[in-house]
Amino acid sequence: MLEVVALRRAALQPASFSLAAGECLAVRGPSGAGKSLLLRAIADLDPNEGQVSLDGQARDSMTAPQWRRLVGYLPAEPGWWADSIGEHFSNWTTVSPMLDALGLPAAACAWPVSRASTGERLRLALVRALSVGPRVLLLDEPTAALDAVSVAAVEALIAAKVVQGMAVLWVTHDTAQAKRVASRCLVVEAGQLRQEGPEWTAISL
Repeated sequence: MLEVVALRRAALQPASFSLAAGECLAVRGPSGAGKSLLLRAIADLDPNEGQVSLDGQARDSMTAPQWRRLVGYLPAEPGWWADSIGEHFSNWTTVSPMLDALGLPAAACAWPVSRASTGERLRLALVRALSVGPRVLLLDEPTAALDAVSVAAVEALIAAKVVQGMAVLWVTHDTAQAKRVASRCLVVEAGQLRQEGPEWTAISL
């Protein structure tokens, strides 16, 4: 279980919540409210205060690479640091099932990053994040630039990972999507976090 207690940083008021293994929790709120800041604080990418732990082990007891391997973060605009797609993966063969699930060709391994469309780069970045086997995945608008077919494929892949025990914190502006993918919803408004009220009703996939 991911435990977040009084986590705070600039522009984000103290936030506390828990996320169980095999659970997807949606995060909604207007643009600029602090949703991305929350994910970056959990991932320990920006200066922050408070307590974050995974299965009782404090984040502060691990090195940053150890933490980010267990708690993966996929930003809205993923970075690419090498020339070709394949250079960003330690073992291309092992990700083949995920590539198939997302409608991506095996030949993409040899592509220069510049050849991939925005939607292809987003899906490839998701595969890259999943390839290291995180226990928790922090998703920041992972389907915002995708067509309906690709959105459905991403939702199905993440749902399968949740069934397998992965915990997911999913930022989305789409209320319908939040209800499809998540069992609970948090709302961030003006840097303050609250849980969605009793009217929240998730839709089973």
